[in-house]
Amino acid sequence: MMLDPTTLLTELVSQYSPSNHETPAVDYLVGAMKSAGFEAYIDPAGNAVGHMGDGDIEVLMLGHIDTVPGEIEVRTEGDLLYGRGSVDAKGPLATFTAAASIGALPGLKLTVIGALGEEIHSPGANWLRENYPRPDYLIIGEPSRWDRVTMGYKGSIWSKIDVAVPMTHTASGVTSACEHAVETWQTIQNWAADQNEGKKGEFNCIRPTLRGMDSDTDGLTDRASLRVGFRLPPGVTIEGLQASIAELLPDEIASIEWAASGEVAYRGEKNNQLVKSFLSAIRGEGGRPGFVVKTGTSDMNTVAPTWQCPTLAYGPGDSALDHTPNEHISLTEYQTAVRVLRAALEKISEKESTNSTNGH
Repeated sequence: MMLDPTTLLTELVSQYSPSNHETPAVDYLVGAMKSAGFEAYIDPAGNAVGHMGDGDIEVLMLGHIDTVPGEIEVRTEGDLLYGRGSVDAKGPLATFTAAASIGALPGLKLTVIGALGEEIHSPGANWLRENYPRPDYLIIGEPSRWDRVTMGYKGSIWSKIDVAVPMTHTASGVTSACEHAVETWQTIQNWAADQNEGKKGEFNCIRPTLRGMDSDTDGLTDRASLRVGFRLPPGVTIEGLQASIAELLPDEIASIEWAASGEVAYRGEKNNQLVKSFLSAIRGEGGRPGFVVKTGTSDMNTVAPTWQCPTLAYGPGDSALDHTPNEHISLTEYQTAVRVLRAALEKISEKESTNSTNGH
């Protein structure tokens, strides 16, 4: 039984689910999928999982069910549905669920997963990467508008830089810890500018950001700290970045602590059946398909480098509304995205069935 797309999205958004508090939304989604004929369950990580069909070719549609904090009254105003997660990313997740609920497709196993914690450290996607079998096709649920597909996301890593020097009188003229910290930040900026020389587009640049500063003293030692994030383009490894930044720090007075994990950039290939199916489906709805890459991160960074299967991100909504207090989605766009996704899945089914008949 096909789920009503608008009801599904409205009720899913109504389950307020900031990271670490996703249980009501997971329970709702699993129940909705069961009512539509999915084989649905909660996996050991707490993700909501649903399978439709039992074909040999698996199309995994991986969305995230958590949101950032900040509850927004769920309401409809004309064509717009307001609510936390309506865009990021319950809109795409509901698109996956509604399109798959139409029914099984020959040769395919349609899998929808609402993963935990994408807005924090992606525990849901990390568990899948280590424990879920490699799918044949991967669609990540993130907003890109109904007529575009996202092919890649930059990587990221966070750090904390600490500077400590002996305490001196402010009139001594000796460089303070805060001044050393500012100089270090300027050195990092200059280094990044050198690395970005000749690079075209933000996606291909290293971008450091200063997200926090602090200082203190115990009367003997003067201390300052910086919280610095790095957005990484393709080709830059976390290990390589860490080695480069370590060389920039002032000897003996500075140290750096890196976050326990980071994500490398990922960019999918365009010349495959997954991409072709989406382009055709978008054209079928009267759209002019476009490709985008994003400067943030998503669960694509977590699973795609390991699974190495045809991958893209898709979902309705304006990503400029992510995390904002007026987050909302056009129901017309959402319903169009459901039709596009279903048409794309049907095209994959047709192609795989033809390949199977031909013995490929």
